[in-house]
Amino acid sequence: MPDRLYALATRWRHRRLTAPGVRRRLQRPVVSIGNLSVGGTGKTPVVAALARWLVAEGHRPAILSRGYARRVAPPGVVVVEDADGVRAGIDEAGDEPLMLARAVPGACVCVSADRYLAGVLAERGLGATVHLLDDGFQHAQLWRDLDVLVTRVGEIPGGRVLPQGRLREPLDAAARAHLAVVMEATAEEARAEAWALGISESCGVRRRLGYPERVTSADAASAPLRTGLPVLAVAGIAHPERFGRDLMAAGYEVAEHHWFADHHRFTPADVAALAARAVAGGGRAVVTTDKDAVRLEHLWPHDVPLYRVPVTLEWDTPNVLFDRVHALLAGMAERGQPCAS
Repeated sequence: MPDRLYALATRWRHRRLTAPGVRRRLQRPVVSIGNLSVGGTGKTPVVAALARWLVAEGHRPAILSRGYARRVAPPGVVVVEDADGVRAGIDEAGDEPLMLARAVPGACVCVSADRYLAGVLAERGLGATVHLLDDGFQHAQLWRDLDVLVTRVGEIPGGRVLPQGRLREPLDAAARAHLAVVMEATAEEARAEAWALGISESCGVRRRLGYPERVTSADAASAPLRTGLPVLAVAGIAHPERFGRDLMAAGYEVAEHHWFADHHRFTPADVAALAARAVAGGGRAVVTTDKDAVRLEHLWPHDVPLYRVPVTLEWDTPNVLFDRVHALLAGMAERGQPCAS
């Protein structure tokens, strides 16, 4: 019964926010990247990949985020990144916006509960030519020209809505998406999943760990992290055990792991305990995710090696998403319109 009431409430909310005259439009095109389930789908690497592609194509993308779990939320808009680089810290930005700002030079990242206001500032003050609405599938009050749904095989068809399950909306809401990005799937698996969800276009993608980078070091020439060495893994993400499996698949020996809740606010006591465990293990390197690194770096001692391991994406039918965005932008340019009608 609670899940049925929740489903009815979400449908009513969406109808209200998408009623004529309610939705607000930005001048530049908006591409929404979001999911239907709570946490851990993989949308942030997709946002980063699309933003990097747009920068390479000569665009200036604005990533519009609500800055979930940030400690300080001043009124208005926090500009996390502009043409001059990163402008805000972890407390004002939130971990994912700060991570995206560092990962995509040439983009601008704006954080606000009012993402229309953030978009207006990005257009008028930062030269944005296209917007990426981060975690935007449920943000119905802002018009979007392309809706991208990030999911995993079976996650939506086999799921239940909150509070009984992890879905933010009922299964039939997925059909609002124009394109499905299916994580850890082949192109064929992605097509089957998209068909089950009523989505016409799709692509598969697999996550791979990139080359580890030292986060803090007193020695600029510190030795690189080699595979085969025992490491201490630390993660405060939605599904930290996936990070552990990814490390082992990449050839690292996870001698010890410490998992925390998503967006965990590390304390000096946490860091002291983790560093002590690394030293007790014979000076093992500590490896963590990009998102955790931005929350750990200002607390971590320089004499204990801490590495962040970025995520790269391998696309199956790689041009589907990028070609769809290219066609959207080219079509608008030909019509002389900054946004779709």
